[in-house]
Amino acid sequence: MEKHNFVTIADLSKERILYLISLIQEFEKHPNREILKGKVVATLFYEPSTRTRLSFETAANRLGARVIGFSDAKASSVSKGETLKDTILMVSNYADVIAMRHFIEGAAQYASEVAPIPIINAGDGSHEHPSQCLLDLYSIYKTQGTLENLNIYLVGDLKYGRTVHSLITAMRHFNPTFHFIAPKELAMPNEYKLYCKEHDIKYQEHTAFNDKVIADADIIYMTRVQKERFSDLMEYERVKNVYILHNDMLGNVKPNMRILHPLPRVNEIAYDVDDNPHAYYIQQAQNGLYAREALFCYVLGITIDDVKADKTIIK
Repeated sequence: MEKHNFVTIADLSKERILYLISLIQEFEKHPNREILKGKVVATLFYEPSTRTRLSFETAANRLGARVIGFSDAKASSVSKGETLKDTILMVSNYADVIAMRHFIEGAAQYASEVAPIPIINAGDGSHEHPSQCLLDLYSIYKTQGTLENLNIYLVGDLKYGRTVHSLITAMRHFNPTFHFIAPKELAMPNEYKLYCKEHDIKYQEHTAFNDKVIADADIIYMTRVQKERFSDLMEYERVKNVYILHNDMLGNVKPNMRILHPLPRVNEIAYDVDDNPHAYYIQQAQNGLYAREALFCYVLGITIDDVKADKTIIK
């Protein structure tokens, strides 16, 4: 398999998504290998991150690669005025693949156009978060046994939430029914509702959030209201606590229903939900390790057959 960039989930066919899920399954079976021994991974994080950065770096380490990069652009030559293009070109001299998070929408696409090595988009502004989407798809598949014909409830910040935007585009292949639950200030942008109509994706919009509204959910995907996306802090204060999932709301949900969240959580999932068997967000974050191991191999041209034949497994 040839090398790839991984900038957007929208480019992936149904077959390629299912292929990547199979690849993730192989890494969940055996996450410790040396299949990337001798490779160098660069992680360039222009925005703060805990799970995404650490899971990318752990994935590289568990596969035997070495990691370089920065978690604060102020500690790099960016603070001296170096352009994104020059940073990407310089780092490409030292690494085999770059995982990059940037606050500007489209930055990862631009990086992929100038870089001679593969680029993985670790989040670009409020646009997309395709690696999070891949682990979300795997979490849905693992808990439901399928991606087909599911009722998926997206709750909270649907305006700025790049994870929900990516999930809509990825699920277009699998006949979902989406329920968008948000205050009007954080409603799903029209471009994504138009996308749903163009791709025959069923959706409903709600402002209420209670046990009756969520009773038919297969997946409840909670999101935090992202303070850093607001230019008007008064607006943030108005909407930050609109939807909070409490344990007493889960008495009538379907047995198969699982609660996902890209994390970090602020207060949109009460702590009394954590011990409920429907809660899956901690396991979801763990799936991010296996998904990012699969992504490194995918972009570097290492196939599932190569992984299955790999003899470097560390017990």
